[in-house]
Amino acid sequence: MGTMLTRRDFAKQAMMCGSALLAGFEQAAWPIPSLRRLQSRPDDDFSGGKQLGIVDFVRSRPVEMDAAQGSELDGRLYTDLSKLLLQEPVIPTEQFYIRTRVSRLLPEAKSWRVRVDGLAEKLQSRTIEELCNAAKPLGLHLMECAGNVPLTNFGMISVASWGGVHLTDILENSGARSQASRVLVTGFDQYATKSMTSVPGASWVFSIGDLKAAGAFLATEMNGDPLTADHGAPVRLVIPGWYGCACIKWVTAISFVDDTAEPTSQMKEYAARTHQKGSPALARDFQPTIIDQAAMPVRVEKWVVGEKIKYRVVGIAWGGNTPVKTLMIRFNPEEDYVPVDNFVQTKNDPWTLWTHAWSPGEPGTYSIRLTVKDPAIRTRRLDSGYYVRSVEISEI
Repeated sequence: MGTMLTRRDFAKQAMMCGSALLAGFEQAAWPIPSLRRLQSRPDDDFSGGKQLGIVDFVRSRPVEMDAAQGSELDGRLYTDLSKLLLQEPVIPTEQFYIRTRVSRLLPEAKSWRVRVDGLAEKLQSRTIEELCNAAKPLGLHLMECAGNVPLTNFGMISVASWGGVHLTDILENSGARSQASRVLVTGFDQYATKSMTSVPGASWVFSIGDLKAAGAFLATEMNGDPLTADHGAPVRLVIPGWYGCACIKWVTAISFVDDTAEPTSQMKEYAARTHQKGSPALARDFQPTIIDQAAMPVRVEKWVVGEKIKYRVVGIAWGGNTPVKTLMIRFNPEEDYVPVDNFVQTKNDPWTLWTHAWSPGEPGTYSIRLTVKDPAIRTRRLDSGYYVRSVEISEI
């Protein structure tokens, strides 16, 4: 999706990362990869036209967007996707969604260590300085909260450029015992204030094979700078293609466990939202929290082209593990689905931006829904109408 930094380029910046983190999350001037335009072809339908404005989605809740609010477990930031640019798919760090804000009790970065323990031949630990020195560029990756809902304008999904250390580099050099089939990743989880909405327990149990297959990594860098405290600094887990609830922030320990390990409180809290079958008694019976293929509009633009009113629907597609050949769209239940005009998906992570020209037949309320017709591609939320968004058209 963009020009990647080389290992050598990244290594030159690693000392800056270490110094910044030891000073307490100060910024370091790491370069961010440049990005090419994501549109598959020009929008000829709007050539020579003028955009008149944006049509708001109906029933959108008046939520403050792009600004952190609340604190600790009740802290949130909702990303305003309506501002997403076709030529710049990365969300700035200060606008990247937040599900839980940093604890006021978090220890200072310079003393941070990640323990490697459990069913291992010997106990180990990695300092934050060691992790920063070993960090490398790991590309653009999307993250979505499993609780990303319409009430917050689907504002808990974002894309960033990440840097860090592949988890396999740590797991394969930790002397795990033969019975160690899984790892428990634990994050700092002590707060000064009791939560009104969330259950404490920042930890998750993973199959080692699942982590390797997903390319999981410990992130120390985000969008060219060290992680910020709200985004998990000094180190967080990122699992490309998985829901954010499994991407543990403020990682303190990686523990080898066996198949008798029980699920954590966080796994239980998110069981329904990650499409588990009930709440299994053992962690091994939890399915990977992989994001299904999904798609939705993020804004509807009103244009005048040759004295005629036209609308351009701009949206995103993400999730899954097989690129979609044809994304279909309709504007009301009685209409047939038609292919999205301007959509080419070459990879599932991060997201693919698409556009569609639309000329409504009459004023009224329209419900915009996307679908994928390939039965081999799992689309549970799309199938349920989860990402349907409606607009009120007053002028045609």
